Amino acid sequence: MTHPDQIRALITRLARLDASETWDDALNPAQVAALDYLSRANRFSRAPSHVADYLGTTRGTTSQTLKALARKGYVRERRSETDKRSISYELTEAGRALAGRSRALEAAINTMPDIEQTRLGDSLSALLARQLRENGGRPFGLCKTCAHHRVTERGLQCALLSLPLWPEEAEQICHEQTAA
Repeated sequence: MTHPDQIRALITRLARLDASETWDDALNPAQVAALDYLSRANRFSRAPSHVADYLGTTRGTTSQTLKALARKGYVRERRSETDKRSISYELTEAGRALAGRSRALEAAINTMPDIEQTRLGDSLSALLARQLRENGGRPFGLCKTCAHHRVTERGLQCALLSLPLWPEEAEQICHEQTAA
């Protein structure tokens, strides 16, 4: 049996190696993580507070990270039309290109047999869920697995927000996610 310290060290090392691939793009690991999150989050989940909650960082740190990404041209700030104090971020073309690049860790995972990928994904998901429960963190999750996700004759709907969803949002992360 592998010791828990060894498992933690393996996860940490994999995360650092994965993040290190973007140093060539002048991004630090926090910026990489924020860019990755924004590329996978739905339009309701891109406020600085959502990014901070997902990454487990302070709002101040996240705000500085997002501002740096904006200066570098990877994201743009969008103010709410109904509440000008409300800000969210969206990826620019350059941000989408960078976030969409395949990296070595993804390539290594793709070489694993499907059954091993499934087991690893299930194990890491369970570990994350335990960690979040212990720390009082928000679960986040894919829109399509949420209790509020509805398929109607008019298309997809978020019952919580009473708003229509774009088809691609079913596969994106939502900060309002509630287990079905």
